[in-house]
Amino acid sequence: MQFDSISEFFAMGGYGFYVWLAFGVSALAMLAIIVDSIIKRNAIFKSVARQTARQQRRQAAKEVTERL
Repeated sequence: MQFDSISEFFAMGGYGFYVWLAFGVSALAMLAIIVDSIIKRNAIFKSVARQTARQQRRQAAKEVTERL
């Protein structure tokens, strides 16, 4: 499809509102998925770091009690 002007391009033959609304909703959904993934990844990394630190503390405490 060829458009004669930029306004015709945005109007999309009278369906511009629906086309651009669908485009915007899709872009917003993809952005939300990316942000949610980043937040969850950071939460997982923090959880793993807490578990690792806890295991190290437990191992250190266990070594101390074994020496006694």
